[in-house]
Formats: sequence, C-alpha cells, structure tokens
Amino acid sequence: QVQLVVTGGGLVQAGGSLRLSCAASGLTFGIYAMGWYRQAPGKERELVAVISSGGTTDYLDSVKGRFTISRDNARNTVYLQMNSLKPDDTAVYYCAAKLAYGALIRGISDYTGQGTQVTVSS
Repeated sequence: QVQLVVTGGGLVQAGGSLRLSCAASGLTFGIYAMGWYRQAPGKERELVAVISSGGTTDYLDSVKGRFTISRDNARNTVYLQMNSLKPDDTAVYYCAAKLAYGALIRGISDYTGQGTQVTVSS
C-alpha cells in the first residue's frame, strides 16, 4: 500500500520560512517524479514544484527564487523549503507522485498524500 505522509505545515508570519516533508512508502521512490501542489479556499489546485527522478526541477512562477524542492532517495522523502513566505502562499499543500515527470507537471498523479495547512499571516 502506497503512503505519502506530509509533515511540516503551520502558521508563520510573512517573510518567514517553513519546510514541508513528504515521506513515501510502498513504492520504488527513486523512479518516481515527485511534486507539491496547493489549493487555497475558492481557488483551483495549482502545481507549486516538481522534481524528476533524476533531479530536474520546475516551479510555479510565483514561487521561483523563494521555494526549493529537493529529494533524498535514501530516506524516500521529498522536501519543499519555503522562504520569504507571503500571505498569498496560504493554502493546503499536497505531495504527489507520478512515474512520468511530464504528466505530473500537467497535474496527473498516481498517488497523493494528505494535505497540510500552511497559513501565512500579514
């Protein structure tokens, strides 16, 4: 059974930082592309960052230079380091896995973890 367990959300002031972690089990982690999505109230889900099995990354334009996605294949974990947070970053953040990197970018995932709330106060 595949599980993606997300930790690290919370409340932070604007300008602050948070790191999200997504620990995967039940799949061959190293061959999957991994990504982070978010959904704010009343808005559609949007892709925040993705990382391929080989380490190629891509980001939502509004988070470039502030967020960093990384992976530790030895720990079966993907991270999202979020710096210089803004109130517009407030959302529920989800971790997702997909064998095909291109499909993950288009919003298609094989597996999705539970969300974690990130709230940025002004």
